[in-house]
Amino acid sequence: MADTDAGAARTGPGPGDEAGPATVWGTFREAPLPVKTVLAGVLVNRLSGFLQVFLVLFLTARGYSGGDTVLALGVYGAGAVVGSLIGGTLADRMGVRNATVVSMGSTSVLTAALLYVPDFPTLLAAIALVSLGAQLFRPASATLLAELTAENRQVMIFAMYRFGLNVGATAAPLVGFALYNAGGHGYTLLFWGEAAIALVYAAFARWTLPARVKPAPAGTAPDPDEAPAGYAAVIRDRRYLLYLVAAFCHAAVYMQYLSTLPLYMKDEGLALFWYTFAVSLNGFIVIAFELLLTKLSQEWPLKVTIGLGFALVGAGVAFYGLPIGPAAVVAGTLIWSIGEIIGGPAVFAYPANAGPARLRSRYIGSFQFMFGLGTAVGPMAGSWLFLRLDGLVWPVVALGSLLATVLGLIAVRRPGPPPPAGAPTPAPDANREPTSAQA
Repeated sequence: MADTDAGAARTGPGPGDEAGPATVWGTFREAPLPVKTVLAGVLVNRLSGFLQVFLVLFLTARGYSGGDTVLALGVYGAGAVVGSLIGGTLADRMGVRNATVVSMGSTSVLTAALLYVPDFPTLLAAIALVSLGAQLFRPASATLLAELTAENRQVMIFAMYRFGLNVGATAAPLVGFALYNAGGHGYTLLFWGEAAIALVYAAFARWTLPARVKPAPAGTAPDPDEAPAGYAAVIRDRRYLLYLVAAFCHAAVYMQYLSTLPLYMKDEGLALFWYTFAVSLNGFIVIAFELLLTKLSQEWPLKVTIGLGFALVGAGVAFYGLPIGPAAVVAGTLIWSIGEIIGGPAVFAYPANAGPARLRSRYIGSFQFMFGLGTAVGPMAGSWLFLRLDGLVWPVVALGSLLATVLGLIAVRRPGPPPPAGAPTPAPDANREPTSAQA
């Protein structure tokens, strides 16, 4: 199967093309093996991603200063942001399988190498590369999910994709801590364990993923030869640029619970218990209810789903500013967590069908780049604003979600008229907006 062109595997309607809302188990059961491999890979990638969690402890154990560790964390974040952009190019030029193998294989080698680099500049370079390499497969995996999943199943498949991300991120510190203890409170087993997990998935992906996926089924109108290619074509899509700005603003606001919120709660004299309770509440809601709620939200117009998700995240963050103590923290987190599970799958699914099929990996890569950039810039911007505005930071930050909502409603394209019965599947149209069930 490794050399099979997976686009040929879906030359006609299959079970995933049938009418009716997608169920969680039904979508997974109908998915071809490469899709299941990617869903498992996302979980494995996040489950083995405990390097960032233990990076500060590793560096301090080796005698580096606090300033060095901050610099290393910044380098790690920059590598992750750039990796998403480069990953879109690799997926397009190398194919899904090769991009995934390069990503996970390089992550494996570089993670183990961190234990043996001789000096700090080399260590910084290795940290940047391992972070970049870990992100390379994201656009490739999202592209494959979109190519091999029926249109009316894509919001659900991306909900499952996010489920793997969230479960892996939640469990990763526990796995890392177990390896840390098993290694006698050392880092050799920890880093080699992460390297081994990445290498095993690279080998599994090599044998199960297709080399390339056809961007459109037979009968689809080809894109004009003179059309621009690469990220230059994405930049020319002005409406999609608005969506990228909306994604950046949304991510920046979303990340405030990890940076500005603990600073604000400490300043207000609120107990640490309420912060840990709020963070745990978010994790529980997302893991327990996102897939179930997606069964309903996938039937809504995509514009409504994305706009509502953006707006609720902003409303929850603004709620933190109310002078009602811990109740504001708990209620605000509940509000934006609901917004996350409503809008998250649609926000991640939309880029796959926002432009021409031949540019799908670039559209996905540019989205993941802007979303990642927002997660990197958001905490710094929020903390800076808090030091100057104190409690007024929350309504000011929430303006970012208001902007994201407006831009998202403008950017997400309106649905076109349905094709006549028996007509060939049209190519993705720059002026067409799928519904949530079609994204």
